[in-house]
Amino acid sequence: MASQGLTYEGCNFFRQRLVLSTLSGKWVKIKNIRSKDDSPGLQDFEASFIRLMDKITNGTRIEINQTGTVLYYQPGLLFGGQVEHECNPQRSIGYYLEALLMLAPFMKKPLRAVLRGVTNDQKDPSVDTLKVTSIPLMKSFGIDGEGLELKIMKRGMPPGGGGEVLFTCPVRRTIRPVQLTDPGKIKRIRGTAYSVRVSPQIANRIVDSARSILNKFIPDIYIYTDHMKGGNAGKSPGFGLALVAESTNGMFLSAELASNPQGQGSPMLPEDLGCNCAKLLLEEVYRGGCVDSTNQSLALLYMTLGQQDVSKLLLGPLSPYTREFLRHIRDFFQIMFKIEVQKQEDESRRGGDKVLMTCMGAGYANISKTLK
Repeated sequence: MASQGLTYEGCNFFRQRLVLSTLSGKWVKIKNIRSKDDSPGLQDFEASFIRLMDKITNGTRIEINQTGTVLYYQPGLLFGGQVEHECNPQRSIGYYLEALLMLAPFMKKPLRAVLRGVTNDQKDPSVDTLKVTSIPLMKSFGIDGEGLELKIMKRGMPPGGGGEVLFTCPVRRTIRPVQLTDPGKIKRIRGTAYSVRVSPQIANRIVDSARSILNKFIPDIYIYTDHMKGGNAGKSPGFGLALVAESTNGMFLSAELASNPQGQGSPMLPEDLGCNCAKLLLEEVYRGGCVDSTNQSLALLYMTLGQQDVSKLLLGPLSPYTREFLRHIRDFFQIMFKIEVQKQEDESRRGGDKVLMTCMGAGYANISKTLK
């Protein structure tokens, strides 16, 4: 029933609640949003996220009280089409894009979204990482074709932003179930070292330091340097590195680091950033699984909404964000996952315990998509 709804408290897991509310058609009320803080209520980046949700839907009803501490959200129909959105620079474009990746296949019209703001920061997954990990993941669920693309037109570092990203996605009536239980072995590592409004030499220094660690692990490494100039370089200086390890079975594990925003924190050496990012990638490989920590919730959502068939997915240890996401899936869709912990016999050889997630899809059909 569409009249059903859920009530939550606090500002945590804000996007999860609105995304699942939109997909399930259940209204959601969130109370006591930072009610005890010095600046109570919704932050600017959350208000910007609500505006984006309003743009991609038709007939959504949003009510916010005067102090911004209570939000009532009655979702409309996912519409899609052409969308342009100015993302708040407090969070990167990845914050908004993660939600669009979850919603885009279920819209009435194929989505073509232009998002402007910060492309790489230290809090959210960067557009580089989402491009090389989330897009292949969507393809394994049957969301592929000509229209699926994620492209960085301009780069923008915090605090000024000034980046621009294009995301296009075709619509699907149903999502196919998956059996991703064997991650395979890592066969190659790719990456992008980027620098904006600083010396192009910095990207080369990042590459050298990252390779000094990764070369001991695998020979097939290629890290591309991306130095954007002029109008494409955004408004603030910065640099960073995004790495992705591809396995023999076509699984992608990622890690990334960005420099401190201008005027905040102590300056970071490119060499340190490269070494630390390489270690983070090795840590992600050690954790294992068929999907990296960043994309756990996206994969579990697609499994939940898949056809009425069994899906299986092997993951590394679940992140706290993913655990909460599973609770929300239970609230909104009444779908429970069977979780089997697979103990490793030889602890020294592979990462900690893997988790095999199994569920029966809800048989979610995109009612907006017209049949051809």
